[in-house]
Amino acid sequence: MRKLPDFDPPNGSGAESVADEACLSEARHGFAGVVVRVEAPESGNLPQDEMERRLLEMGFVEGAKVELLHLGPFGGDPIAVKLDDMRVALRRRDARGVVVRLNRASAA
Repeated sequence: MRKLPDFDPPNGSGAESVADEACLSEARHGFAGVVVRVEAPESGNLPQDEMERRLLEMGFVEGAKVELLHLGPFGGDPIAVKLDDMRVALRRRDARGVVVRLNRASAA
């Protein structure tokens, strides 16, 4: 998956594409977008299918609005996100399993 460190849409491009998608773990403070899909993170303490299930149960489902609210003090970990109407904190390694797309309405 292509890394988009600041999630800025390409200049002059109004079309959405896979290139506009990236892992939530790569987002910067203030990012606002939507969840595209959940993929099990490649590493962690839990088996991939268990971590994917937990992310889905927390509310990281397709179409959910997500906004990055806070970065932890040590290397930006953990992160706090607004997920629809609730707030969730998670490790960046777990956030790698959440694929998001920039919310174009908030970028304008």
